Amino acid sequence: MSTSWHDRLLGGFRKTSDRLMGNLAGLSLARLDDTTLDEIEEALIASDIGPETAARVRARLAEGAYERNLEELGIRLVVAEEIEKSLARVARPLEIEAFPRPQVILVIGVNGSGKTTTIAKLAKTLIEQDYGVMLAAGDTFRAAAIGQLRTWADRVGVPIVSGVEGGDAAGIVYEAVKQATATGIDVLIVDTAGRLQNKRELMDELAKVRRVLGRLNPAAPHDVVLVLDATTGQNALSQIEVFRDMAGVTGLVMTKLDGTARGGVLVAAAEKYGIPIHAIGVGEKVDDLRPFDANEVARIIAGVEELVR
Repeated sequence: MSTSWHDRLLGGFRKTSDRLMGNLAGLSLARLDDTTLDEIEEALIASDIGPETAARVRARLAEGAYERNLEELGIRLVVAEEIEKSLARVARPLEIEAFPRPQVILVIGVNGSGKTTTIAKLAKTLIEQDYGVMLAAGDTFRAAAIGQLRTWADRVGVPIVSGVEGGDAAGIVYEAVKQATATGIDVLIVDTAGRLQNKRELMDELAKVRRVLGRLNPAAPHDVVLVLDATTGQNALSQIEVFRDMAGVTGLVMTKLDGTARGGVLVAAAEKYGIPIHAIGVGEKVDDLRPFDANEVARIIAGVEELVR
């Protein structure tokens, strides 16, 4: 029997939820005095939830804290509500609205983040919505990246424009836009190099790609989507910082939300940057990428699901 999306989310956020439950379990919740409230706030921050959300939870719990006791479920419901507020602001599916077509989506991210796989998943999702999709292998720095994207294009059943290792990425993108325009493609998804160890070279390459796109369509790229690996925790936040300044990130996709992920960083990213989060991925299969329900994810992270079962 196939596992439901909800159960996969439960598994994907397991580490964060368990960590939060463990951090709260040792606290004395019989009396919510200043000391206990401080401990709850620290427990939330230690679970990667983020200081702003943690502070809001503390403020909510402090209201009348000395007049009443609050059981663990009550605290978790408050945590879930505040997490949902952070996530609801940024939960925004990727919309295909560009005219004239194609809508150009530049996909960026460090090597190993799941960028190429995410492109394939995104392509499949868009095909299921009856959009025509084409891929462009703009990461010419690695032959493996080109080969991997070609393989995914074959599996998903979409055309791809690619070149050779060390080729001109901007030239590949130029040719892809020309072909996509000529054949009536709705969406062109462009892979890019992710070698942050040489930021200047990467910035120059991205700038060149942007110039080429701008000559063909002043509105392109319409989206600059950063793929983040949830298993890297707080390091994902520093990647947002770098790529936001370097490439003008317009949206995020969080991948690798499996049992080892630190999913609380999803909340921290939402509150710190407010950049739209288009989708989350909970596995390696091609259909393991979907927009997320802020309420559902918040309740899972807060451990509400575990206590009400």
